[in-house]
Amino acid sequence: MSRFDVKRNLTMLTDFYEITMANGYFRSGYRETIAYFDMFFRTIPDKGGFAIMAGVEQLVEYLKNLKFTKEDTDYLRGRGFGEEFLSYLENFQFCCDVWAIPEGTPIFPGEPIVKVRGPVIQAQFIETMILLTINHQSLIATKANRIVRAADGRAVMEFGSRRAQGWDGAIYGARAAYIGGCIGTACTISDEAFGTPALGTMAHSWVQLFDTELDAFKAYAKEYPDACTLLVDTYNVLKSGIPNAIKTFDEVLKPMGKRPKGIRIDSGDITYLSRKARKMLDEAGYPDCTICASNSLDEIIIRDMLLQGAKIDSFGVGERLITSSSSPVLGGVYKLVAVEKDGEVIPKIKISENVTKITTPGSKKLYRFYDKSTNKAIADLIAFADEVIDAGKPYTLFDPVYTWKKKTVTDFEVKELLEPIFVAGKCVYKDRDIEEIKKFCADQVETMWDEVLRFENPHNYYVDLSQKLWDKKTQLIEENRG
Repeated sequence: MSRFDVKRNLTMLTDFYEITMANGYFRSGYRETIAYFDMFFRTIPDKGGFAIMAGVEQLVEYLKNLKFTKEDTDYLRGRGFGEEFLSYLENFQFCCDVWAIPEGTPIFPGEPIVKVRGPVIQAQFIETMILLTINHQSLIATKANRIVRAADGRAVMEFGSRRAQGWDGAIYGARAAYIGGCIGTACTISDEAFGTPALGTMAHSWVQLFDTELDAFKAYAKEYPDACTLLVDTYNVLKSGIPNAIKTFDEVLKPMGKRPKGIRIDSGDITYLSRKARKMLDEAGYPDCTICASNSLDEIIIRDMLLQGAKIDSFGVGERLITSSSSPVLGGVYKLVAVEKDGEVIPKIKISENVTKITTPGSKKLYRFYDKSTNKAIADLIAFADEVIDAGKPYTLFDPVYTWKKKTVTDFEVKELLEPIFVAGKCVYKDRDIEEIKKFCADQVETMWDEVLRFENPHNYYVDLSQKLWDKKTQLIEENRG
C-alpha cells in the first residue's frame, strides 16, 4: 500500500442516485437482499488491442475507509432523508465480497474486471468510486503502455502534472503511467506517495534568468555534476544550445572527472535536430551523452520520429499521456447481474437494441487460456462461478456472437483472473510494491501476440462464454425481449 496519507473522507463521492436508491431499498424491504454487480468496459481506448488494469490499490483504500460521518448524515437530513435510514448510515459496516483483476493485467471488453457481492444497498452504493478509480487509472496505464511500446526500448518519462485534470489526476495518473511502463514522473508527490521515481532537470526560465545561456549551463553543471542534463532549445539548438552544452562539458565536467548525462530538446523539428545534435556531440567526444525529446508527444509521433531516423534515447511525455487526449474515456460500467433468493443465485440481464449493451448474467469467473509451448494468451473465457476448467482435457472455445467460430485447445494452461480483495467486508488484498506491479504488467503484456499489440487494426482477442453461460444468456434474452 502507498505511503500517501489520504486525509479526505471520500464516502460521499458518489452519484446522488446511489443514495436515493439506497434509501428506497431500505424502505422497500430490500435492505438485506444479496446482489451481484460486475464492472466491465465496452471499447478499448484508441481502438487498441487491449487495456491495462490499474487503480485496485486506491479502490481498496476507499473501501477500507468507507464510513458516514455526522457531517454526511446532517447533510442528508437536510435533503429530506428519514431518521431510520440515517441511523443505518451512521452505523454502516461494509460487509461485501469484492474481487478484482490484479493491476497490470491486460483486460478486454465485456469481461468482469471487478465483481461485487453483498447487500444491495452497499453493493450499489460503491458503484461511482469503483468506476472512477478503475476507469481513470486503467485509461492512463493503457496510454502509457502504448507510448512505451512505441519508444521501442527507450525510456519514457511522465511529464504531465501541470496539464492533468486536477491534482488527483496528476498524482494517480503518474502512478498509473508507471505501472504502464514509464521509468518515472515529474510529479514529486507521486514519488513520495507511491515510489514512482521523480525525475527532472531545468526549465527554460533557468536559462533565461542568467546573463547568458553558457552561464546558466555552467551553474547547473557545477551544482549537479553527476546528473547534468541541459535544456538546449531556449534560443537556438544548433547555433548556441549544443555548442554551449559542449563547452560546459569541457570546462566544468571534464576537469571534475565527470561525464554529462544528456541534453533535452523541447521544440522545433526534433527528428532533424536530434540527428544534428548527435553528430555534434559525438565529434566533441561525448557519444555517451543522451538526447531526450519532449513537447506534445504521443505514441504515433514517437513511432514516426524513430522511423525517420531520430537519434533520441528517451522521451518526456506530458499532456497527451496524463489526459489520454486522443481517447480520454475508458467507459467502464457497473451492472447488476444476479440476486440471491432463498439461497439460490438468480441471474439477471439487461436487454438493449444495441447488442454491445446486453449484459452477461450471473455470478461469474474469468479464465485466461495460455498456449503451453509459447506462453502466449489464447483467449479469455467467462463462465459461471461454479464452473471449473480442467486443463488436462481438451476444451472447445467458441465466439459468443459468431458461434460457428470454434477452436478446441489441448496443450494449454488456464488461470483464473479475478482475485478476492474483500471477504465479508474484511480486506484480504495483499499489498504489492509498485515495482512488482510494473514488472508484472510488462510480463503480462509479453503474453500478448504481436498481432494484438498492433496500434492500427489489432487482432480481435477472443473473449468467449462457456456453453452453460451462453445458454443461460440466450434463454434470458428470449424470455425478456418482448
